[in-house]
Amino acid sequence: MKRRVVVLTEIIAPYRIPVFNVLAERAEVDLHVIFLSETDNSMRQWRVYADEIRFSYEVLPSWRTRLGKYNILVNQSVTSALERAQPEVVVCGGYNYLASWQAHWWAKRNRVQFLLWCESTSSDQRGERAPVELLKGSFLRGCDGFVVPGKSSREYLLRLGVAAEKIFTAPNAVDIDRFAAGARIVRDKAEQVRHSLGLPLRYFLFVGRMVRSKGIFDLMEAYGLLAPELRSELGMVYAGDGPERAELEKLARDVYPGVVYFPGFVHRDELAAYYGLAECFVLPTHSDPWGLVVNEAMACGLPVICSSVAGCAADLVRGNGIIVAARNGPRLAMVMQEVATDPGLRERMSRESTELIQQYSPQSCAAGMADALTPVFPSREGDGPGLTASHPGDGRRANATERAGSVRENLHR
Repeated sequence: MKRRVVVLTEIIAPYRIPVFNVLAERAEVDLHVIFLSETDNSMRQWRVYADEIRFSYEVLPSWRTRLGKYNILVNQSVTSALERAQPEVVVCGGYNYLASWQAHWWAKRNRVQFLLWCESTSSDQRGERAPVELLKGSFLRGCDGFVVPGKSSREYLLRLGVAAEKIFTAPNAVDIDRFAAGARIVRDKAEQVRHSLGLPLRYFLFVGRMVRSKGIFDLMEAYGLLAPELRSELGMVYAGDGPERAELEKLARDVYPGVVYFPGFVHRDELAAYYGLAECFVLPTHSDPWGLVVNEAMACGLPVICSSVAGCAADLVRGNGIIVAARNGPRLAMVMQEVATDPGLRERMSRESTELIQQYSPQSCAAGMADALTPVFPSREGDGPGLTASHPGDGRRANATERAGSVRENLHR
């Protein structure tokens, strides 16, 4: 029997669309996604691939601004959207927006199962502030279950006292086939693509926002510490944009010999060209809940060098790469030198990346999320915690069945 599920999430992210498409195809799930905003132009330049969406969804009216380092997003119609959708389960992607708390209160009031999709880790620098942690604890105590992308987020919740049986893993995923196919096409015409994009013959690759917390200056330091003869034949490519780009470009002019290339922000469909021709991908981040660029690089068959604080490191970096401490340019340089000068090592890492990433497909993520929707916890008694073993709020739902059915006909598809 299908369960009516609402996923509440921030924006129409390109990497989430394939996951939601697969989840919507599952026989046991009747999916509707509520986006708090179409995109966030202040942080990202992602295209909105609305033509690829094959699930029911809506975008709420919103107002967004930034106060210092805080991203403020305020929505209208959160509770009315939930009332129209009539979910049996709400899956909430985070707790940092007012809409998340509104959904939390609505679910509790209506005795609807509420799951938190949590990507936070113990190494995430956005946490560890006392007021934030206090609010977070209150939010977590009201959740019936949790969906995490991997080991680091699971361990974080366990450390906060969440019961292990309430945590389900839905591996973070990108469209593996799309990236792998794109890389194959590029490699078949490597010389032509390299010339058209102005890429070095050999290069390390970074993809991400040009902000200090991504470790971009550590990476520049590490590249500058490589042996001069290696830098003469091996470039560094930073694909992305952000507030620290100008300062980074200034530092790059002092690196000699060597070449540092800044193509700017690269959209999803063009990224495979940069991944496909690179020798190794580097993510030297200081704080990252996951790091989906590592998934993308692995889908394209790249060896990976990744800092230990990236949420994905515990799951994705094994024989296919090397984990290094964050904020350590000299150590990062040693590892880059090792990978760059050992073709056999790169080949083995490449094979392992290609094999390992198959476990992190949209199908695997959707399956993990579907497992979390299974009602395995005791029924609610009053306001007590726990997932219900039957339809929550049956009386309320029975009275609303006819109204909800007519509303669903009109939801965006």
